[in-house]
Amino acid sequence: MKKLDSATLFNRIISNIKFLFAKEKELYVFIHGITGFYPLNIDYYKLAFVHRSMPVKTQDGRWANNERLEYLGDAILDAVVGAYLYDRYPTKHEGFLTSTRAKIVQRESLNRIGKAFRLESHVRASTHSSSHNSYISGNAVEALVGAIYLDRGYQACKDFIEKKIIAEHLDLRELVKTERNYKSRLIEWTQKYRVTIEFQLIDTINDMEGNPVFKTAVLLGGIYAADGSGYSKKESHQCASKKSYERLNKDKIFREQVLSTASG
Repeated sequence: MKKLDSATLFNRIISNIKFLFAKEKELYVFIHGITGFYPLNIDYYKLAFVHRSMPVKTQDGRWANNERLEYLGDAILDAVVGAYLYDRYPTKHEGFLTSTRAKIVQRESLNRIGKAFRLESHVRASTHSSSHNSYISGNAVEALVGAIYLDRGYQACKDFIEKKIIAEHLDLRELVKTERNYKSRLIEWTQKYRVTIEFQLIDTINDMEGNPVFKTAVLLGGIYAADGSGYSKKESHQCASKKSYERLNKDKIFREQVLSTASG
């Protein structure tokens, strides 16, 4: 067994003392159980589990929740999963890679993974929001990824996503066989026929309980196709994509108008 030098031993003792007396010991242990490592800065993880319905006040007097961490985690998930699929399936075309990535990072998949991690047990949210928003766990997964990135860096995020999310909680062979979600179907259709696609956030309102509702429109070749609403932007994208895809299949005149915009 390798003998530790005095400086390393001292640092480990100090770290252990800090850990044992930390007020957030339960959260330290919880994060370690999910990721395999202890947080360096617990504040990132505390914020990752703060839903917008119950924001916390920061030291500088601002009110904060996990939405910024969700944004960061979403971007990192897309990058890591995209690169992972690119390496795993070297002969597959862009449409397949885009579709498979969408299945992995879609809200339903992340929500299932978040429930497997038991993230909801640590999410600070109002009772109404917890029962009303079925995607709290999935949002927390994204926020957790964002927290890991800020705390440990990109490589730690990459390892967590590949080893803890994909390897332990996803069956890629079954996943690629499942029915594509509507946004993926629509994107593949536009790629096949060389038609541009654009998602535009056209409105954000609050429901009767104050929860934000997003309304998104889909433009195909610059032509309005449909719009949809949801309690997250991704949910509104799916709703609008479903309506757009169904319209393409039912409305021949509309389909021809869209195809007339194709490039090349």
